[in-house]
Amino acid sequence: MRGTDSKQEGMFSYVSPESRIPAMHPLRPIRAMVAEALVHLDRKLEKLYSKKGRPSIAPERLIRALLLQVLYTIRSERLLVEQLEYNLLFRWFVGLSVDEPVWDHSTFSKNRDRLLEADIARELFEAIIAQAQSAGLLSDEHFSVDGTMIEAWASHKSFRPKDGSDDPPGAGGRNAERDFHGEKRTNDTHASTTDPQARLYKKSRGTPSKLCYLGHAVSENRHGLIVEATVTQASGTAERSAALEMLEGLCAERRCTVGADKAYDTHGFVAELRELDVTPHVTQNIERRGGSAIDARTTRHVGYELSLKARKLIEEAFGWGKDIGLLRRPKLRGRDKVEFAALLTFTGYNLVRMRNLLAPCFA
Repeated sequence: MRGTDSKQEGMFSYVSPESRIPAMHPLRPIRAMVAEALVHLDRKLEKLYSKKGRPSIAPERLIRALLLQVLYTIRSERLLVEQLEYNLLFRWFVGLSVDEPVWDHSTFSKNRDRLLEADIARELFEAIIAQAQSAGLLSDEHFSVDGTMIEAWASHKSFRPKDGSDDPPGAGGRNAERDFHGEKRTNDTHASTTDPQARLYKKSRGTPSKLCYLGHAVSENRHGLIVEATVTQASGTAERSAALEMLEGLCAERRCTVGADKAYDTHGFVAELRELDVTPHVTQNIERRGGSAIDARTTRHVGYELSLKARKLIEEAFGWGKDIGLLRRPKLRGRDKVEFAALLTFTGYNLVRMRNLLAPCFA
């Protein structure tokens, strides 16, 4: 018998989001891990808010919503708020009831900046790493380091002389035509009017220069989880400087090894690693002027080859961060905000990896 296409709507609904989400949905273990991390952040979050005035968006809901942006490749706050209006799964994850109103996207952005100022993204990242450590998922002796370009939310048109010598006449609007081909442009003489902290940079010969930042990460070699991350302005030495800073904190208590690609094979970097009591398992760059800084003292060991193989795990994190997360081109301006997006992205990556690694525990 054919059913009827009824249009009548019920006056009341007794359905909760919790009852609609399947028991084995992959977001359930992620929400449980986030809930545990938020318990540890409670005191820190409490200090961000005054005891007077109207209640703001609950920071716990805000953090869960930001993680949804990463996990489901939602590129803007406006689109996220739109999804929260009708997506029952998203409402459940954030903690909204079916009939609860969703906040305005501008209010969302303002409250996000409050979390940014308190460095909550790093606190959340470290809380998730602490859970991985408790579950025995991390190696505390063997690491890999790498960096990647993060495109700035700024166009080449905005890269203008700092002295204002090519300021356009009054007409033309804010997006006027501009021919910069053949013009000599450097970071010393030019800066972006849209994002002054972004720098013109190219990864290698034959690739185009882009306004960007550099994202840096350290992964442990057991399961490829990201254990440290930062964002810097783009320069030829930023990758090695950031690596030394991150490894100094990770390898302070015991000797460890670190795998890296050819870009890190310089005599200065290798020497500084050894001063930190870190064994440099860096890929040899025999074409470099002066030869490779890695010799048979390192390459003769079996651990060297193992580190080079495990190093590729960090590439998976960067690939996930750019294809799924916010790492390719965050819609944020300024180094601090871009680092905020990078830390949220790596937190999302770690949560997905941990969910898969701990799947029997959640069954």
